[in-house]
Amino acid sequence: MQPIVVDAKLAAQVVERIDVLGAMRALFAGLHAGKVTQPPQTLALLPDGDGGDFIAYLAALADPPVFGAKLSPYLPRPGGGIVTAWTLLMSSETGAPLLLCDSLALTRERTAATTALAVDLLAPRTATRLALIGCGAVGRAHLRHVLPLRDWQQIMVWSPHASDRAADIRAAAASATIAGSLREAVEDAEVVMLCTSAAAAVVDPAELPHCRLLTSISTNAPRAHEIPPARLAELDVYCDARGDAPLAAGEMLIAREGGWDPASIRGDLAELVAAKAPLPERTAFFRSIGLGCEDIALAAAIHRHLSEPSAATGPE
Repeated sequence: MQPIVVDAKLAAQVVERIDVLGAMRALFAGLHAGKVTQPPQTLALLPDGDGGDFIAYLAALADPPVFGAKLSPYLPRPGGGIVTAWTLLMSSETGAPLLLCDSLALTRERTAATTALAVDLLAPRTATRLALIGCGAVGRAHLRHVLPLRDWQQIMVWSPHASDRAADIRAAAASATIAGSLREAVEDAEVVMLCTSAAAAVVDPAELPHCRLLTSISTNAPRAHEIPPARLAELDVYCDARGDAPLAAGEMLIAREGGWDPASIRGDLAELVAAKAPLPERTAFFRSIGLGCEDIALAAAIHRHLSEPSAATGPE
């Protein structure tokens, strides 16, 4: 049996037709119920000696009965490294390969939907002021997924390249305003989403008086962090998976060296979806590192969509 091969163009078309946020919510409910196996991600160095590596994201699901892996290499090159990824989905019933998918759109959408799930579970219901820092493709996907979750009255976006991407930003959220500075973007925000490629702190939560929820995603830089690690002790910390995030999130790795205890994490997404974690009492910080189960759950949704007799795979 040959797997369905999905290139980057087709993957981008298909994920637009899938309820990615719903898939992530169901995934984390399954993780809490013991129906998902989520091994830690593993980093392997390439033997060329120039700093290349690849990360393997593994997972297995009970419903549907599938397992698989995403392999994501980092290949240093003059002028900037190459980052690619492919996800292989296999049947737990037959052992046959089901899907081989370029993971660009898959990773972008599951990353944004995971943050959106955290926003839905942790942000005050009354929150109306949102800020996005970083407006690349992943950041704009964050806007799309978060837009319907609250009655946003103010959406501020900032990055050094925001003015060049104004049309793309407004396509993601027509009401978004491009801020003139980072400070202007965050000064009144109740929810701040960090979607940068920074290796060091971008904002200091202590300087965000109105912020009730701050979210952060991973980058490929070693020990990357978007807030000062020392601030973790002053925040109510949440993550995508409490067994994995402290092993990979840069600010957690650094904060542990200063005495911060990962046991202070108040909850992860599986616990939050199951209403088994306390809600924040202080400013909340949600950190995602990206999990193999997210990749495999969305790959399974893509496979299910493409396997339907009526599936439309071309542009609408």
